[in-house]
Amino acid sequence: MNRQAQAVVLLLLGGAVVRASVTDLYLRYVKEGLRPFLIAAGLVLVAAAVMTLWYDLRPAPRGDAHGADDGPASGSGPGGHPADDDGHGHGHHGPRVGWLLLLPVLGLLLVAPPALGSYAVGQSGTALAGQQQSDYPPLPPGDPAPVTVLDYASRALFERGASIGERRVRLTGFVAPGPDGQPILARMVLSCCAADGRPVKLGMTGDVPQGLPPDTWVEVTGRYSDRVGRDPVNDAEIPYLAVESWREVPTPRNPYE
Repeated sequence: MNRQAQAVVLLLLGGAVVRASVTDLYLRYVKEGLRPFLIAAGLVLVAAAVMTLWYDLRPAPRGDAHGADDGPASGSGPGGHPADDDGHGHGHHGPRVGWLLLLPVLGLLLVAPPALGSYAVGQSGTALAGQQQSDYPPLPPGDPAPVTVLDYASRALFERGASIGERRVRLTGFVAPGPDGQPILARMVLSCCAADGRPVKLGMTGDVPQGLPPDTWVEVTGRYSDRVGRDPVNDAEIPYLAVESWREVPTPRNPYE
């Protein structure tokens, strides 16, 4: 790989990162708040590639034509070739492993991976294990009150629904197979990126969505239930929701919480 090829690969990589960052594709990989850093990193890669191409393709200064017969210049290699020349007119070469940078480029440009779903739910324990909070703010206004799966599960598990009371809540998540064969509601939460994603699992009673394939997104409306189950993966408690109604919805723009 010569220097020009290195610059082209770097340009493609930076362009792919910028393209993923200005669209919603980056949400499949990292948290929403990291978007400015991704855009900045992609622009730096593009600028580095452009500067490398400019430096390598610029015409040699006219003064370099003089002194061609003055003998080998300092820094020359064996036979009078420049130190970075291999003796066959192919200078500025780098290791072939640099071509592997094309793999993430092709991945970003050609492959749109699905968000973590029901398979990840079955392999990982609920993210609520070991997390506790004693003071929750009032629920948002409205009937039903819009809350996240993580917020409801935390309130239901750690304060036994004290801040929920008799109010109705509305949650959005995807359907996954539960430990008892019944569907559960789940949502993946991220600390940084999809590599550390963990599920929040929520059992359902009442009007439970039936007959839906795994990974189907639904919006459920219900009330607090004091029922608690166990996660077979990490033996953590799984709170329940008493579902009053539900409807199928499209996959949200940001599938993670």
